[in-house]
Amino acid sequence: MGWHELLFLHWRVPAPALQAQLPRGVELETFDGSAWLGVVPFRMVDTRFRWLPRLPTAHTFPELNLRSYVRVGDRSGVWFWSLDAASRLVVEGARLGFGLPYLRARMQCERIGDEVRYRSERTDRRGPLATFVGRWRPAGPFEPAVVGSLEHWLCERYCLFAQRRGRLVIGEIAHPPWRLAKAEVHLDVCDMVRLVGVTLDEAPVSALAAAPLEVVAWSPRVVGVVATAISCRTPRRAPRP
Repeated sequence: MGWHELLFLHWRVPAPALQAQLPRGVELETFDGSAWLGVVPFRMVDTRFRWLPRLPTAHTFPELNLRSYVRVGDRSGVWFWSLDAASRLVVEGARLGFGLPYLRARMQCERIGDEVRYRSERTDRRGPLATFVGRWRPAGPFEPAVVGSLEHWLCERYCLFAQRRGRLVIGEIAHPPWRLAKAEVHLDVCDMVRLVGVTLDEAPVSALAAAPLEVVAWSPRVVGVVATAISCRTPRRAPRP
């Protein structure tokens, strides 16, 4: 799959408010003593199963996720509170196969010059109403994040955790390092976080536009179980084409 027109928005939030909502065995990670909540709009491009053709209604669509950063054992990864998508097939397939909290939404993602304009209105009754309307453009060159920086800690993560039918699962991904640029952002509406019951400051602490990249993902496996049929190693870079 490709991730295009992607924006990382992050706010500091009280760690206890989020930790109380995580399942047992999942520990919230902090940076500079704070937990971080991310709102990440982007566009999925050319999504498909390896060796198979693209599905007609599920290969290119906007997606918007609400995420935090966690640790399970010795692995750091991402925890998704919600993932809104404009593809019904993707929403239902990901909920069933991955255990991820995908929700249907009406969405638009448009690029005009170097500016991205984005709108999302959740329509799925399995989650509270949520709207995101904003626009952004890069304010500098795209460069890899410096190791040890907040930007590197937030973005360079290569697995996700989720609950599937009551069991904790891990999903591995691989891609080249992000190339990031500080972003000029105008937010009209961003009420995605009502799901986790926290209040955001007016402006995000970190706003980063990302250059497009290609991503490979593996099927999820139960944490602690060694997969045999599917490779679940954690490569730090995408395989060569």
